[in-house]
Amino acid sequence: MKKLKVNFDEIQKAMEDVVRDNFDYFLDIETGEVIAFSEEMLEEAQSRLHVEDFDDMMDEIESIEFDEVPDLPEYMEDEIEIILEILLDESGRYFRIPERPSAVAYESMSRFIDTVTDPMLKTKLHDALDGKGAFRKFKDVLVHHPKERKRWHSHNAKTMKKETTEWLRSIGAEPLS
Repeated sequence: MKKLKVNFDEIQKAMEDVVRDNFDYFLDIETGEVIAFSEEMLEEAQSRLHVEDFDDMMDEIESIEFDEVPDLPEYMEDEIEIILEILLDESGRYFRIPERPSAVAYESMSRFIDTVTDPMLKTKLHDALDGKGAFRKFKDVLVHHPKERKRWHSHNAKTMKKETTEWLRSIGAEPLS
């Protein structure tokens, strides 16, 4: 297993971005770097390949040839180059950081509630987890309880570190502490 120094906070942030409508995240297992790029830049990179269903065509792409290269600022050109390198990587260097499953996050919140000693707060948190918008309601309840909110963030960070370590091991990387 490859030993890898990673930033757990960056990976946690990526995993907790479950919507992925603005950014997507990849881990470089040679450097441990988390690479984030915008969906807009992904679309630009894909348009340069002139492929509608990029994922299905990945195996068939041998080289990149642009019909017309638009005039973009240098920083955007650099980002597109990195995106193409990641998307066309066959060496296994880059791994897309998965979203944290909502069931796992829900279970973590439930376990935290079990540690709350204030009966009224415990009830409010249980109620918050019922129905649509549970994650937002849970956080909204904790806004009014700064000590418990701090405990929640600590609990969540420890839980996420375990989840991240499991994911890293599943891709053949052992995180260095």
